[in-house]
Amino acid sequence: MCRKHTKISSEKISDGREYSLLFLYVKVEVSCKVVGLFGARRRVLKIKSLKHGIIQDKRGNIMRTVFGIDVSKASSEVAILVNGEKIHGYTMLNDAIGFNRLLNDLKTVHNPEIIFEATGVYSRRLRAFLEEYGYAYTQLNPLEAKKQLDSLRVRKTDKIDAEKLAKSQLVHNRKPTCVQEEIYQHLPDLSRFYQNMTEDLVRAKNRLHKVLQVTFPEWENLLSTPTGEQYWNLVMAFPCKEFVLSLSQSDLCEIIRQSTSKRISEKRIAYLTDKLIKLAKQSFCAVKKTSPMLEEVRYYAQEWLRLSEHRQVVLDDMVALAQPLPEYDILRSIPGIAETTATSIIGELGDIRRFQSTNQINAFIGIDLRHYESGNFLAKEHITKRGNPYARKILFKCIHNIASASHTNPCHIADFYEKRKRQSTIASTKPHTIASIHRLIRTMYYLITHNKLYDYSLTQNR
Repeated sequence: MCRKHTKISSEKISDGREYSLLFLYVKVEVSCKVVGLFGARRRVLKIKSLKHGIIQDKRGNIMRTVFGIDVSKASSEVAILVNGEKIHGYTMLNDAIGFNRLLNDLKTVHNPEIIFEATGVYSRRLRAFLEEYGYAYTQLNPLEAKKQLDSLRVRKTDKIDAEKLAKSQLVHNRKPTCVQEEIYQHLPDLSRFYQNMTEDLVRAKNRLHKVLQVTFPEWENLLSTPTGEQYWNLVMAFPCKEFVLSLSQSDLCEIIRQSTSKRISEKRIAYLTDKLIKLAKQSFCAVKKTSPMLEEVRYYAQEWLRLSEHRQVVLDDMVALAQPLPEYDILRSIPGIAETTATSIIGELGDIRRFQSTNQINAFIGIDLRHYESGNFLAKEHITKRGNPYARKILFKCIHNIASASHTNPCHIADFYEKRKRQSTIASTKPHTIASIHRLIRTMYYLITHNKLYDYSLTQNR
């Protein structure tokens, strides 16, 4: 079949310019406002098939085409706008077939603007698809989208939301979302995995503690710190006192010797054996040796060991990814920041150089202050908490680590934290921690953007 371009007659629209549609087998509805003596009327041109089309004005200037996408779990609503006028809309499945349909539509226009809300894991497939085919996109924070679109919404449906997203892009002219290097996309996944396993470890430990209060509560007095490989192995071996008292002292010594992979002296073995027998004799067990709760004790102890080992593997992978990055050594140079904290910070903040200022980082984390004033009423300022909760939690702990390490490794952030505590009249340390996080962010941003290691002496000269 011979291909040729067909030109649809130009029509004057309300802004006084002339537009034409060049198409090759086009399937679009083009709506133009025709201005006459008797006011404006609408003329709709229906064309049956679209493969490659370019919308432009008489001067050859290409018109803005915006794809607004409202992402859901299984499907998404797509609204296509040309200079504010909706020309097409449909429901797209979030699979290879649906994305292929979207790809065909994206190929029909020059430099399409794509905007959608970040909907957690549901929007990741769409984001990965656009990055694979090299299309720039604007991923909008759901809270920001709600604030900007509430004034435009009359009815609330997915189709309307898709159209409003596209229209809001024409108003706000948002810049495309910065696509980070692949390494910065892997680190957040590992960081979240690490944090989730840490929560699972705490949950397993708390459940074990609850069960041990019934079977053998004295167990937690055997070692100074009821944690570690030796502790959990001994808990699995002796879930209640009956297992201790039924064995000879020599058998107990051998089990204690085999409970840890580290070297342990005979004096230490004898001490733990005697203490274990003493605790078993003074214990009163609420259940018998045949109780199913003993199996529950073994399960939680074994689960803690399994999670602990797997978490260490994830941490090693995080460190292996983060070590080649220049900011890893820079963050490690700050006193109180070890490899776990450094990798977690990189994982949650990503490439810090993509931020234009430290205020953007504060907003990204959610520690920017909320100001509310009405008449003569002025509310107390609080942080918004509208950001990355994982990053906020990591940096919160980081400040306390820096303060603890300041006895041997001085840091100007720890000095600032202690000074605020001394001058404060309130008991809570949270405001001081938040203020110290602000200072830490400014420090990290300066060091990373200037590729410098931390030097405490330089902070004292200012």
